[in-house]
Parts: sequence; C-alpha cells; structure tokens
Amino acid sequence: MSDTSVRIDGNRLTLPGGATVRFIRTLRLPETGTHPLPPGLGEFPVRRVSDYADRVPEAWRARGGVMLPVYLREAMWLSFAGTREPAALQVGAGKVCAVSGRPWSDRLSRDPQNYLVLPRQPWLDGINSGTGTVRQFVAVPLGMGATVEGQVTGEEVWGGVQLQAFTLEDTELTRWREEERRRQESARARVGGAAAPASAPAAPGAAPGYGGAPRPRSAPAMGLGVGGSMRQEVYRDQRPLSDWAERPAGRVFVHLVTPPEWHRITGEAPPPSPVDRAAYTRAGLPWYDYYDQDAHDLAPTGPLQDVKPVGDWIGDDHEPWQPPAPHQVHPLGDAPGKPVQDGDW
Repeated sequence: MSDTSVRIDGNRLTLPGGATVRFIRTLRLPETGTHPLPPGLGEFPVRRVSDYADRVPEAWRARGGVMLPVYLREAMWLSFAGTREPAALQVGAGKVCAVSGRPWSDRLSRDPQNYLVLPRQPWLDGINSGTGTVRQFVAVPLGMGATVEGQVTGEEVWGGVQLQAFTLEDTELTRWREEERRRQESARARVGGAAAPASAPAAPGAAPGYGGAPRPRSAPAMGLGVGGSMRQEVYRDQRPLSDWAERPAGRVFVHLVTPPEWHRITGEAPPPSPVDRAAYTRAGLPWYDYYDQDAHDLAPTGPLQDVKPVGDWIGDDHEPWQPPAPHQVHPLGDAPGKPVQDGDW
C-alpha cells in the first residue's frame, strides 16, 4: 500500500510523490499597476494542528493539517523548489481553486485546468487572474466578504489554504523514472562523474531580498484575498490528462492563524511584521522576472478575473510605494519529517 501521508520537515510540506511546498513571506504589492515578482523574506513557520489539539478549535482538529501565523493584509507566495518527480498540485483558497476559480474537487480537470504542473511551475504568488499575470495572495479575516472564497461563492466557510497532489499513473510513472535514469546516466557519462540531480529554478526567497494549557476557544479565522497584480504565468499542462492518477495521493489543510492566536496556541512568538516595501526598494535589493520560453500560459477564467482586491473592502493601502529601478529586477529561468494528520474537509 502506498504512503498517502503528508509530512512536515522544518517548515516544508512534502506530499506523496515528492511534491514540496513552502510558504514564503513577501512584500505586499500596490493594488494598481502590474509589477515584477516581489522578493522572498523568509519562510512562514508551519506547525501540525495535532501537536496542539488541546488548544485549537474543534473544527481545526476535525480538519487536521497544519497552521501558520499571518498578519492582516500580509502577502505570501508558495514555493515548490525541491520537487523531483512530476506532480499535479491543486491549490485552494477557501476551497476555491486558485487556478480555475471553480469549486474544490478531488479530480483533475483540463477545461478549465484546475491544477499546477510541478516541477515546471516553480512557485505561485496568487490567483490566475489575467493573461500572463496573477493577483497576489493577501491574508484577510473571514466575515467581511473580502476573501476569494467570499467573492466567488458568496460564503466564507473554510478559509485557509488547501493543497492536494496527484502523481503520474503507474505505467507513466515507471516510464518517466526509466527515462530519468537514462538521462542521469548520460549526464554522468558526459562529465565523467556523478551528475547533480535536476531541480526546479531557485526560488526568489533564496535572497534576503526573493513556535496547565489554555482551554480551546474559537480562533479568529483568516483566508486569502487578493492584492496587486504581477507578471507571472500559470503553465498549461502538456501531458494528456490520462497520464495522471485518477485519485489524489495526498492532501493537507493549511489554517491561517493571527499572530496573537499563534502565540496563545504554540507559545512561540510570531515573526515580526513585514518590512516596509519602500525601504526595501530604496536599499537597492532585488525584485524578479521569471520566463520559461517552452511553456504556455493558462488563460484566466471568469470567476477569478472578477475578484476585487482587499483594498476595496478594508480601505486604501497607505503604505508608501517606490517602484524598483530596472537594475533591481533580476531575470530567472530561461532568461524526512513527521506525517501530518488529515481530517474531514
């Protein structure tokens, strides 16, 4: 029987089949204009819900998964660096697909495509909202209607982030592994020694600039809304849908926790609030552009094109903005842990 466990190693989630996900803190973009990829400012700490079962709400225990602390209006992106074997990864924002805008499903679909293809897709910064662009993931409370979930479905029930991974079906996976073995042997022969394993592009987060128990109670619930637009493609799958397994190999629910609740639940101090973006840019630190000349961008879908930024719900963004100078935008690309307990969701 195959292992369907999602495992946590440090702050990294590893899904069955080897798909890896890290949640990266980043600068929040202005809600007008289209911008380069913002830098990574370090990983969000991630903890298993089951390790704090006596301190979290009952609904969280029922859903299982992991949790991370996030500030109001803080931005994040998902890094998939380290993924080796091909995987189809579904990403949900309050159980709304971040790629297609359709309701959460335990099946892959192609029209519209409701998943990312790893390792070709090195990261995802937001919902697929325009041709060659995404709108940035930004944390907001449930109950205001500002989340992607609230705007698409008219309800705010789930919040958080949902991940679900599919592997190649058995015959295709065997064929891929054999081709990869031959490729590695060929590479070793060319250099006369051991070849380094293939990997996805280094994520922008590699640069400084891309933790008697209290009684459980209801915790302020957070979900994902959207912020500014940036240049990023969501790639079309070039495999036939039949190459993928029919059922997911593993899934995990990611709860978003306010910093005060994080401290109450875990006893750990939350990370400091995000850096001022104008100060970051004035310091001359890098932003990024990523381009894959052999990949094809997915067209945006209606439900996600209509999602409004959080500023339309909770007021204007008054944080100062200073655009990066051209020399600060760097081209990328062509230019063992404990299992996480799943639950009902």
